[in-house]
Amino acid sequence: MDELLDTMRTKAVERGLLLSPPLRESGCLPNKEVLSLCKMSNEMLAPVITVEPTTKEVNEAVIMAKENQKDVKGFKIRLGYVKASADSPVFSQLYDYAEAEGLPILFHTGDTAFSDGDLAASHPLTLDRLANKRKDLTMVLCHFGNPWFDDVAEMIYKHPNVYTDTSGLITGNGGYAEKYAVWLARKISEAIYYAGGAEKVLFGTDYPVTKHSDALDLISKLDVSEDDKDKILFGNAKRVFGL
Repeated sequence: MDELLDTMRTKAVERGLLLSPPLRESGCLPNKEVLSLCKMSNEMLAPVITVEPTTKEVNEAVIMAKENQKDVKGFKIRLGYVKASADSPVFSQLYDYAEAEGLPILFHTGDTAFSDGDLAASHPLTLDRLANKRKDLTMVLCHFGNPWFDDVAEMIYKHPNVYTDTSGLITGNGGYAEKYAVWLARKISEAIYYAGGAEKVLFGTDYPVTKHSDALDLISKLDVSEDDKDKILFGNAKRVFGL
């Protein structure tokens, strides 16, 4: 925790969202611990509640959000890791509450950290049906749907309520890492061209998966205007999450 906050200060990152990673052995970090860590961050971090696909877990997530209404900034659904699709009826109560309160839902999209992840469930186009049904639900397709950048470009262009982020895209420095970073910058830039601007793209790290320095370097490589880079780095997140 101290390392994260120190890194944020060093990189001039004023605020961020904290949520539980998909840990292999022990499951997700309990949401109560995420809330507690955020309260110790001197308002540098705001919590996002991770929601599992059971009626009990959904109900508990909504209650926790109501009890911590001033702090909670959204919810996360781990598509590809959980045995449910985005439009599963089990999430209906969560979506109703999120719509009413204007809270975004973050969805894992794209590649999974584990080889047994369900890519059919984490493909970004699986969210098109939900976006059609829930036009007042703010949706964030995490990790730019990597490697399906073109499909995410279509989603953020088509749906006024759909956004994406740049988190978790750089995970190592071996092999073709430098060329891969160039490829990422090109794919993201092209997606922004297709969408007609960067208003729907949010900066993210997925720390400690991606270092802040690597995540910031990726944004610097984008072939877009400095104004669009500023939107990605902080303007869009302030607007979408009310930071």
